[in-house]
Amino acid sequence: MTAAASVLAFFATRSRWPIIVPMQASSTERDDPIERDTVSMYFVQAAVARLDAAATERVLAAAGIPTALLGATAARVPAPAFSQLWLAVARELDDEFFGLDRRAMKVGSFALLCQAVLGCENLDRALRRMLRGLALFLDEVRGELHVEGGRAELRLINRIEGAAQRRFADETFLILVHGLACWLAGRRIELQQVEFAHDRPPHAGEYTLMYSQHVGFDAPFTCMRFDARALSSPVVQTAATLATFLRHCPQSVFLRYKNHDSWTARLRRRLRGCAGSDTWPVLQDVAAELGTTPTTLRRRLEAEGTSYQGIKDQLRSDLAIDRLCHGTLSIDEIGAELGFHDASAFHRAFKRWNGLQPGEYRRRRLEPAGESR
Repeated sequence: MTAAASVLAFFATRSRWPIIVPMQASSTERDDPIERDTVSMYFVQAAVARLDAAATERVLAAAGIPTALLGATAARVPAPAFSQLWLAVARELDDEFFGLDRRAMKVGSFALLCQAVLGCENLDRALRRMLRGLALFLDEVRGELHVEGGRAELRLINRIEGAAQRRFADETFLILVHGLACWLAGRRIELQQVEFAHDRPPHAGEYTLMYSQHVGFDAPFTCMRFDARALSSPVVQTAATLATFLRHCPQSVFLRYKNHDSWTARLRRRLRGCAGSDTWPVLQDVAAELGTTPTTLRRRLEAEGTSYQGIKDQLRSDLAIDRLCHGTLSIDEIGAELGFHDASAFHRAFKRWNGLQPGEYRRRRLEPAGESR
């Protein structure tokens, strides 16, 4: 069989990356922390920005995201729901890049790109081929790989009009390239620094977990930098593992290779173990456990765009959403599990976090698609 015929045969069965039938997560899958993670409403709002009202309602219903959350900028949605939203938007637009570029990245493009880089011997060749492929799919955004000394830099050239669209295109491009590179190498490629060619946005704290704890703004161009030695990493994936990777896209790209080394991530891991207890540790005790002082911990969290209280609230919000969407506990029981001794305090906190009362969130999240109007 020729190479071209092999590709055609592969895509006869595998090319429909964004057209994946949603499946209920098994109990084993739900043990994965990714299943319990949440995504900022900013990314939901940005993902649907190119859709009209009717299409927006359709994709939100397909993802099980209450339409009322769109106006709640502080709200968060379960990671699997955002994954399904990405798929639904791609189906709606026939564009895997959210309609941001004047040329649509048509459905199946990402799968084709994955297949094209799978045969590369190392990450250097794979990244360069990946960037050439994306340059064929997109007109207004492209990436260039520069290597100097011991540092590699992926630099973006973005000519999309509109600051909001240009920023979301940068975020999406970096996530796609970095996520695919990590998967090809079979490990997270640590990013030493990420800089954005725009000012610091309100959701900048998300960047710490998505990219790196070293993030800058108002740079001449958007780029991510990493140790050049990573380019010699062999590509360890195969056609068999590619099928699994595509089956779990885009969640495997957007969330699988998050930055777990930041102070934010370390604190989240420490506090996650407090779920179900009556009390949460104070900052002084956590700082001592992490081998630092409260002042230093506050300063490091502030540099990452967050705070101890902010991390605790986001984690409790994540856990509450997980319980509301998947568990059988009553709302008051969920509040008690998260350390709220007063049920009304939990109701107030959840509404402050997500813009809806917990009961309304559960009802809208679980009702059949199309009945949330």
